[in-house]
Amino acid sequence: MAYQIKLDVFEGPLDLLLYLIRKHEIDIYDIPISLITSQYMAYIEEMKSLNLDLAGEYLLIAATLLHIKSRMLIPAHEEEEAEEEDPRAELVKQLVEYRTFKEAALNLGAVKLLGRDVFARNMVDEACSGGSDRPIREIGIFDLVEAFRNVLAFAGEDIEMEVDLEKFSLSQRINEIMEELNQRKAVTFEELLGTKRNRKGIIYTFLALLELMKLRMARAFQADSYGPIRIFLAVEEEK
Repeated sequence: MAYQIKLDVFEGPLDLLLYLIRKHEIDIYDIPISLITSQYMAYIEEMKSLNLDLAGEYLLIAATLLHIKSRMLIPAHEEEEAEEEDPRAELVKQLVEYRTFKEAALNLGAVKLLGRDVFARNMVDEACSGGSDRPIREIGIFDLVEAFRNVLAFAGEDIEMEVDLEKFSLSQRINEIMEELNQRKAVTFEELLGTKRNRKGIIYTFLALLELMKLRMARAFQADSYGPIRIFLAVEEEK
């Protein structure tokens, strides 16, 4: 069954490459192009299967990776190898420059400005830490895609049955998640998926969460690489 839902992907292809490099603890100056290409293509196929509307830049980077991979598979003579530039060099340059600007933007955005996110930021940090000294990091779309893939992998046959009589809509699921976030201080990703264990319900929950993050209405945090993902309202409502 196809889910005809389109939404803009709000992090670009270089974000995905940096995410994969961080995830596999790879030296950005010595990228194993075969591994990164296969991982990148797997994420692209995953997002396509969810009918996420991919920007052309994703496909351009995919073509670039495949081109680099093909060049690196061609055997070269020692003399030619010494003269020829590493096929990965231009991509590495783009990634390093992009990472530098992104980190600068994140550092600037982290500065507390009067009247903007001050209360919400403290609320999130406090609730996430729970008195622990573990560092908390905010996560994005690719971490959620990874968590989503793990849910589908571990759920197995439990989610194969479709419930035709039950009707879902994206706006309805968004409203349900917002209502739950308003009632509780924090909700884990697993808890949000817990009541929607058929395939359609899981996909709609995932897409609704992506839409809320894109609209800056919800934020996701994680303490450990494989720990629970906790979802918060971006701004706490006044009571």
